Amino acid sequence: MRWPALVLPIVFGAGVVGLQAIYERRGGPLPGTAENLLYVQSPRAIERLALAYDALLADVYWIRAVQYFGSTRLSKDPNKQYDLLYPLLNLTTSLDPRFRLAYLLGSIFLSEPPPGGPGRTDLAIALLEKGRRAEPDVWEYPQSIGFVHYWWRQEYKEAAAWFLRAADTPGAPEWLRPLAATTLAQGGSRASSRVLWQQIANTAEVDWYRNEALKRLRQLDAMDQLDQLRAVVDVYRERFGAAPDSWDDLRRAGYLRGTPLDPVGVPYRLAGGTVSLDPQSPLYPLPTEPLRLR
Repeated sequence: MRWPALVLPIVFGAGVVGLQAIYERRGGPLPGTAENLLYVQSPRAIERLALAYDALLADVYWIRAVQYFGSTRLSKDPNKQYDLLYPLLNLTTSLDPRFRLAYLLGSIFLSEPPPGGPGRTDLAIALLEKGRRAEPDVWEYPQSIGFVHYWWRQEYKEAAAWFLRAADTPGAPEWLRPLAATTLAQGGSRASSRVLWQQIANTAEVDWYRNEALKRLRQLDAMDQLDQLRAVVDVYRERFGAAPDSWDDLRRAGYLRGTPLDPVGVPYRLAGGTVSLDPQSPLYPLPTEPLRLR
């Protein structure tokens, strides 16, 4: 039986993805090794194989990217790496240059600091710039580049400049220009961060993106609560001459009514007079550069 000429490339392309999945799952190298490579790495090669099925194969690679990111993030390996993440995203967006979701969510995956992600803000920006070249009239790309500069790099002038570029894009929402001004005036404050994440939560068209924004808002709430709890610990230390050993000490002293919980219901930790977020909390880790309250 002869396969139709146009069917062979997509069958082969899907087979490549399947072989890659099997390779990672059985006997493949551990993340971080030099052999941890895609079966097909060249976007041009996979485009030639895909022919008219490039959008379908882009969906396949996007699913692989999401699965790879999720499984690596949940891995208990202390040396886990995310070496395949950018190549998978690059292949996805080469097959479908207008795959907006892959650009926007992929940039978040790439920016997430270890251990929850690779911490590659440079690759996140490169991916978003690729999206801009494909669709220069889409305001979400410069806004997202500004977002990377703001949240993960703490480069507030750069962030404000990109927010202004986004605001100058035809059809951009009105809130972008005030956001740029707020970023310049209050960059690094939790108040301005809340404005940014709240706007994303209000305007996101994808549930994952909206949920990510809500998570970040809860992280900001946790940072406020931690400040308050640390102030209580300082008052206790000043009054009794020693730090509290547990939340029970603070309850007995009348400073608390119960064990304080973070915004998702996980108890905060108190050890050696230090208050912190529990590593088991879905909100962990908090931003590496604590944002000032005001």
